[in-house]
Order: sequence, then structure tokens, then C-alpha cells
Amino acid sequence: MTIARKLIVSGLGTGFLWPAPGTWGSAAACGAWLGVFAAVKNHIQGGCLWAAMSFAAGLIAVVAAAACAALGGFAEKTFGRKDPPQCTIDEWAGQSLALVCLPLGGGGWHDVLIVAGAAFVAFRFFDILKPPPIRRFERLPAGWGIAADDLMAGVYANIVCQLVLRLWLKL
Repeated sequence: MTIARKLIVSGLGTGFLWPAPGTWGSAAACGAWLGVFAAVKNHIQGGCLWAAMSFAAGLIAVVAAAACAALGGFAEKTFGRKDPPQCTIDEWAGQSLALVCLPLGGGGWHDVLIVAGAAFVAFRFFDILKPPPIRRFERLPAGWGIAADDLMAGVYANIVCQLVLRLWLKL
């Protein structure tokens, strides 16, 4: 059971990759989202594709946040510190939230890769810098303290990407 819990809190092992395990966790979440795109792109199009991708990102965010909330105390106890770097399930949650409802342009690989890249860069920017009030969310207890700052970074990243992708790139 301990191995399964470590696998979950480490974002399927991404928390054990160095350097920058949080970046690996974020990249894996983007990879999972792109995997969903690869699986559904030939079967649905237009608004249905956008809805499916938004649902997938939202589902990953909810499941990852719930796992982090449930297992955050375990992660802190196991790795011996508050918000341990090995715990990257919070990056999965925040990165996935950054991807929810983003425009997909024409729905081809080119546009979707731009969306994933923009969301990745924006999320990492906000997750690392933690502009106000993101850092305050780290004060929440155990798993919620681990997840909440990443979820807020995901919200910030999503807002920026909505503006940039819709206005500047016109996707």
C-alpha cells in the first residue's frame, strides 16, 4: 500500500525525477492531456473536441487535487517536510486546471501543441513565482496546503492563456 501511495503522490513517479521534479510533474500532466487528444482527435471535432479536452483536463485536476488532499499528510510524513518536492500530484492538479477550457484553434496538432506549451510555461511561471495571494494558500493544512497554491497558479495560468490565446494568437 505504501508503494501505491508513493506512486500517487509522486505523480506516477515524476516526483523522483531530477532536476526540478515539479516541472516533470507538469510536463507529465500536459502529456496526459495530449494523450487524450491523440485518442479522441479522429473521432470528434469542433465544439465536441473542445468539450472533451476541457472535461479531460478538469477530471485530471479534480482527481489529482483530491488525491493530494487525501494523501498530503502521508507525503509530508514519508518525505519529512512540508510540501516535499517528491510530491508532484499537486503539479498535475494545477497544470491540468491551467488547460481547462482553453481554445484549441482548428483542433490540429499544431494548435494543440501551442496551447499545451503556453499553458505549461504559464503554469510553471506562476507556480515558481507564486505572486500574491498564491503563497498564502500554502498555509492550509497538509494535502490542501500542498495542492491549493498549485491550483491557484493553475487559475492564474488559465486566465493568462485565455487572454493570450484568444486575443493574440486568435485560436
